[in-house]
Amino acid sequence: MRLNRLPVLPPAVCLLPTDYMAIEIEKKYRLTKKQHESVRRRLPEIGAKLQGKEFEENTLYEGKGLSVGRSVLRLRRVGDSAILTYKKRLPTSSSIKHQREDETQVDDPGALNTILAALGFTPALVYEKRRETWVWGKAEIVIDELPFGLFMEIEGKERDIIAVETKLAVKNLKAENLTYPQLTLENGKKSRGIIQARFKDARRL
Repeated sequence: MRLNRLPVLPPAVCLLPTDYMAIEIEKKYRLTKKQHESVRRRLPEIGAKLQGKEFEENTLYEGKGLSVGRSVLRLRRVGDSAILTYKKRLPTSSSIKHQREDETQVDDPGALNTILAALGFTPALVYEKRRETWVWGKAEIVIDELPFGLFMEIEGKERDIIAVETKLAVKNLKAENLTYPQLTLENGKKSRGIIQARFKDARRL
């Protein structure tokens, strides 16, 4: 009996989770009031373009596999929209941080919160933020005001981060190695079982 030979098919391509993994490269700085004013003045002078201002409410969850400062699950609300983000910091001794960042738009934050609770993830801390976003070349610069201080973050390739820092020429800039969740743990107050850092006034922007 003669058997018909089946065609040889190429091996299937198996996409691993890392094939979709985005790496965020950024450096954070803690600003004095004087430095904050200097940065906001210098950005348009070096040709940076203001993209917008927004008020954020960030909720961090606790649960299996999550650890503040190493890996976090964050729900960020801005107006009527929301974004769910997973971040995992990669080991480095540099002040320029590399971390995995995956995020998706969320249509119904309340429903998502219910789903996360059913999966064992519960809100652990909340922090509010007022943010200005600027763009210079391929780098993104954000100026942040939180209840516990003023900050700047520059995101892009390492050479772009260094270029922006050099262009701004702000004296005595100090890198901040702690994340906003870690700073919230240090500076926030516990309310209803959740550590929170909220503005005392109702001003959003």
